[in-house]
Amino acid sequence: MATHPTPDAQVLAGRPFPLGAHPEAGGVRFAVASSVADRVEVCLVDEDGAERRIELPERTFGVWHGLVPGVTPGQKYGYRVHGPYDPKSGLRCNPHKLLVDPYARRISGTLTNLQAALGYADDPDGDEPSAVDSLGSVPLSVVTSPGGPDTGTKPEIPFEETVVYELHVKGLTAQHPDVPEALRGTYLGVAHPAVIDHLVRLGVTSVELLPVQAFCDEPSLIRAGRQNYWGYSPLGYFAPHAGYASEPGREVEEFRTMVAALHAADIEVIVDVVYNHTCEGGPDGPTLSFRGYEATAYYLHDADGHMADITGCGNTLEASSPTVIRLVTDSLRYWTTELGVDGFRFDLASTMGRPRGGHFDPASALLTAITTDPVLSRCKLIAEPWDATGEGYKVGSFGAQWAEWNGVYRDTVRDFWRGATGVADLAFRLSGSSDLYDHSLRRPWQSINFVDAHDGFTLRDLVSYDHKHNEANGEDNRDGTNDNRSWNHGVEGDTDDPQIIQLRRRQARNLFATLMLSTGTPMFVAGDERWRTQHGNNNAYCLDDPTSWIDWTPTEASEEMLAFARRVIFLRAESPALRQPEFFDGRTTPTGRPDLIWLRPDGEEMDEAAWADERYRTLGMWIDGSNSQSRTREGGVLTDHSWLLLMHAGAEPIDVILPGAEFGTSFEPTLDTTTADGAPISDEPLAARATVTMQERSLLLLKAPRAQ
Repeated sequence: MATHPTPDAQVLAGRPFPLGAHPEAGGVRFAVASSVADRVEVCLVDEDGAERRIELPERTFGVWHGLVPGVTPGQKYGYRVHGPYDPKSGLRCNPHKLLVDPYARRISGTLTNLQAALGYADDPDGDEPSAVDSLGSVPLSVVTSPGGPDTGTKPEIPFEETVVYELHVKGLTAQHPDVPEALRGTYLGVAHPAVIDHLVRLGVTSVELLPVQAFCDEPSLIRAGRQNYWGYSPLGYFAPHAGYASEPGREVEEFRTMVAALHAADIEVIVDVVYNHTCEGGPDGPTLSFRGYEATAYYLHDADGHMADITGCGNTLEASSPTVIRLVTDSLRYWTTELGVDGFRFDLASTMGRPRGGHFDPASALLTAITTDPVLSRCKLIAEPWDATGEGYKVGSFGAQWAEWNGVYRDTVRDFWRGATGVADLAFRLSGSSDLYDHSLRRPWQSINFVDAHDGFTLRDLVSYDHKHNEANGEDNRDGTNDNRSWNHGVEGDTDDPQIIQLRRRQARNLFATLMLSTGTPMFVAGDERWRTQHGNNNAYCLDDPTSWIDWTPTEASEEMLAFARRVIFLRAESPALRQPEFFDGRTTPTGRPDLIWLRPDGEEMDEAAWADERYRTLGMWIDGSNSQSRTREGGVLTDHSWLLLMHAGAEPIDVILPGAEFGTSFEPTLDTTTADGAPISDEPLAARATVTMQERSLLLLKAPRAQ
């Protein structure tokens, strides 16, 4: 129950910027933006739920602000905005709804009563607002002191050396036997020495965390009694998600501790951020924060005032709004400077380049604000270059400083190894996708190569299922893509057939080796190295259970896959020619040969007829390591051995003739996917023009040592 507001005389004006709640001058300065509000109250909420409303005395540049004496860190608060409720014009201010501060650095509690949080009485588009007070049913903001545990020195891994490991904070350690039970599924669980040791021994350089900004379940999930496990449903863009803290209220400190532990192991932290929509959903969703301040300043609306949606999530942030641009850039800087983050992966990033929902513009105000920021321009910036519309599919279209998830790479590599395509497009993917990225001043490492990600089959399921099996999601298997480009190898799901088991494991090694040996930046999903399965579920976004968690129980298959993954990741790290930072362009190298040559099974160069023949299932890739273009951290040029990569996706063995002596007098087998751990069957060097019999569906990497 609210008490009377503090008299205005006790509240100082303060300053409008920076936005948020900041302890200073014996109190806390509150500042929140709403250019349409008539007045704004900051509401201080006690532990017993009692509320004290204090009217902010000043409005400057559309920012309401005031300094309230006597308030200290730890104080829970929210805002009530008095202003127009006119859904026809897109405005939905309603002082009965207690709002989370968009700049809150901690958020406490969750949505417990959806009905109480609805801003409308009966009709989402009607003129009557709800008169139900949402206090006690909605999350609260918490005043937070700046600082905390040191986040360590940022590793600053060059992009060409980067190997990205996509993980879920809870799923990584929820079942880890060496992590204390109280720390499983938390930031401190990720920081545990047993987990750090696994990452270091695996050889990854960067972890990419699924969303860790405070999120809340969407209305559709709440109504169905389900939850959002992945976290792509943001409520606050500054606050670390409280559900991953081992001790309630210490999420900021624990997140910083996790970052420090990873940095100490020379591992970067990349955060998956969702600046395209929020958990408030469409017009029928709750009023928890943004909607109640000034909906048209945050959300995309059409000319008639109706909310527009190009994300498929009910709402879309308005990329052209100064309010959104300021929110996003302030948020990113906070995570970079205060929380120690090294980079960001932007979910549905195409929306950020579509001001007012129109055509994509790589020089849009929001994308430009990020890349020209003196802090953010030094971060790894990775775009998911699509949204929920055809217009939003923009692989290869982002600007010079953006890396991109390369969905074309994923599709081509999957198709090749299941025998559904020839080799012409594969060559582009293996060599850095120059057709997509060799323009706008970009480098091959800006192609984030992957064959699977969190939203889809795991690596194991990719070779074990033809169809999705999402029944556990409660949507009658309608959700999730049907375009899986997978192959079950004769049996759907688990089988006891030893031949199918052997072939599946080999195909997984083929896919993983292709990923690591391709020019570009490889990314794979946590658990792939442990043969993780989701039992054919390709959209486990709402399954917070062992379906989505990594099983750390050692098995023959998991130990074999782990050994193989380690071998090929470290092979990549030690071989500069296999991770070059420049596109191949046919330049002549010190050996007198071009930097890259494509070979047919007969050992001769590919010609136009071979490229055009869709029946080809075998390709040789020779890389001259004498002019690798890779450099040391100090800028010195690195040389390497030359490499011959042979890939055969055919259903029968094939004899491959090695190239002539001008490519190398001997070829040393280095990686062979026909063995469980990738170790060559024989390490005896092969002579030039020797014949090698490649087993069906296999990959072989040979080294041509440089002259000493």
